[in-house]
Amino acid sequence: MPMIEMNNVSKWYGAFQVLADCSTQVEKGEVIVVCGPSGSGKSTLIKCVNGLEPFQQGEVRVNGISVGDAKTNLPKLRARVGMVFQHFELFPHMSIIENLAIAQVKVLGRGRDEARERGLKLLDRVGLRAQADKFPGQLSGGQQQRVAIARALAMDPICMLFDEPTSALDPEMIKEVLDVMVELAQEGMTMMMV
Repeated sequence: MPMIEMNNVSKWYGAFQVLADCSTQVEKGEVIVVCGPSGSGKSTLIKCVNGLEPFQQGEVRVNGISVGDAKTNLPKLRARVGMVFQHFELFPHMSIIENLAIAQVKVLGRGRDEARERGLKLLDRVGLRAQADKFPGQLSGGQQQRVAIARALAMDPICMLFDEPTSALDPEMIKEVLDVMVELAQEGMTMMMV
């Protein structure tokens, strides 16, 4: 069974069709890149995978669970699908470690100490443990994006979605983010990225 499966997915914004019969499969441990010109629906497509964007036709399944089924618990599914956005989406009023711990506590029900410990291990992994008590505005764009990746990993995802994770970064910061992504791919994380 593929980790991510899309069959004939179509989506409209009013009369404008942004996706037309899109189909693909991403096997467990596979890394897929979605590329194309600006405005071609890449970000919309990847957001359909975890139900952040509803679609009108077709089927999307993640680990056998139908995303479009009204009976599917989308918050529960989203908790298992890591999502890294173009603009980091970190809480600016929370420290880095608080950004990593909050969803673990609120969504996964982990204790604060356990969530903090897991967050610190992931900050180690992305080379940012020393930044744990800083706020997002005190970090570079590349550092913030690595925090966003660590935050997604803190939820123990079965797969990761990346929506143009380096497009908002200066060229010298791109490598540090790509290095983390390459390491994830080498470890067998299923990844779909725009």
